[in-house]
Amino acid sequence: MLTTLLPGFAGTALPVWLRDRLRAGLGGVCLYAQNVSSPGQLRDLTDAVLAENPHAIIAIDEEGGDVTRLFAATGAPFPGNAVLGRLDDPQTTRDTAAAIGWSLRRAGCTLNFAPCVDVNSRSDNPVIGVRSFGSDAERVARHGAAWVAGLQSTGVAAGAKHFPGHGDTALDSHVSLPVVNHCLAELQGRELVPFAAAIEAGCRVVMSSHIMLPQLDSHHPATMSRVVLNDLLRSELGFSGVIVSDALDMVGASGSLGLAGAAVSALQAGCDLLCLGTENSDDQLADIKRAVGSAVADGTLTANSVREATSRVRRLATDLEAAREAAGPPPDSVPGWSKGEAELVRTFDIQPWAADWRAKASGGYTVVRLETNPNIAVGATPWGPFAALRAELVEGLSAHSAFAAQHVWLVSPEQSALPSIQPEEPVVVVGRDIHQHRFARGAVDRLRSAQVDVLVVDMGWPSDDRRYADVATFGASPLMGRALLSWLAIRGDPAN
Repeated sequence: MLTTLLPGFAGTALPVWLRDRLRAGLGGVCLYAQNVSSPGQLRDLTDAVLAENPHAIIAIDEEGGDVTRLFAATGAPFPGNAVLGRLDDPQTTRDTAAAIGWSLRRAGCTLNFAPCVDVNSRSDNPVIGVRSFGSDAERVARHGAAWVAGLQSTGVAAGAKHFPGHGDTALDSHVSLPVVNHCLAELQGRELVPFAAAIEAGCRVVMSSHIMLPQLDSHHPATMSRVVLNDLLRSELGFSGVIVSDALDMVGASGSLGLAGAAVSALQAGCDLLCLGTENSDDQLADIKRAVGSAVADGTLTANSVREATSRVRRLATDLEAAREAAGPPPDSVPGWSKGEAELVRTFDIQPWAADWRAKASGGYTVVRLETNPNIAVGATPWGPFAALRAELVEGLSAHSAFAAQHVWLVSPEQSALPSIQPEEPVVVVGRDIHQHRFARGAVDRLRSAQVDVLVVDMGWPSDDRRYADVATFGASPLMGRALLSWLAIRGDPAN
């Protein structure tokens, strides 16, 4: 049953215990930002994994926007799903996914836990947001299918997530167990539409979510529900590939069961590959192996279920070897973003009064940076214009030196003091998902009540009423930061 396990680990080198487990048939590993320090180091690490088990699956979360592992130190050089959805050019989405795929091939990764095909139907969703292609199911389906095709053209498997849809939640399954109280017909009309499209596009892997759907199964979250995984995903949608669990160390999965109990329950439900978490240990794998053995012995888990899961994982590994051979070697220079900054600016949601602010700010302005605590999926990654400016300094560029010269005032949950600003003095406030954070809303409210001339830029998913988003960029990667800097530097019509 080791073939069904996909642990994470600490550090940038392969631990001895993982070497031993890989030689014994461990299915593979899952890499996180903490495992990556440089492209060369990452390739050495993946080579070490394959040296111990040539059929190992090497998985990673590389969504290409706010959620990035390859580029965690600098921020991703791509716009992210919400921006791609707003561009609404499936070929651009396909090309972007292919560029990400070639980057993964060069790094030695074989499975990408992307695309996120959740329909973000709630603006207060704390974990999906700009990771989604949008709030319209057909648009998400169109771009999810294009993303799958682009990524898999490079020989890397796509993993559509988070089945059957994490977009209509107000809680984060990393730290709680969200409930989606939809009936089957409601799911069929929205949440399942993008998954059906991804499956039709040939997606090799689907990731389950740790959410409760009480109208389908009132006892088990999706990852542990045969109704969701077998009846819905396998039978109704016809998916025959590998079902991988979202990380089982998340509260939504193992909060009441423990890691070993969650692993047994996920296998019982129909998961084939178990993503265990970020910093697993040999003792945890031993506990899981014992728990699975006991479950098989007492009949709560059938040996045939474990055999079927093992067979699917092995078949995926074999198929991926053939896919890499068919795709050919990665190019010497991985393609990047194919469009210009102006194309990205056109995806901004800009309120009419932003033009007046920009005209007043032509002589300079103060920058207030709202540093919210990112969700666990995003992590501590450089973001927005601040990451873009840092990159330009490293590269010796000065195209946006005017912004860099402004005073930047940091406001966070720990540091809430605001600068002393004269009335009518131009201020640009830059944050992510501002309406979801009390301290961030409070900072904006205090500035406006002081009659300060404020422009609020939300680089996350804004509120429906745009109260805290005079400009919404729907993504905070450094690429989107450069686009914002370009827009701020433009004089005249903000739509230009």
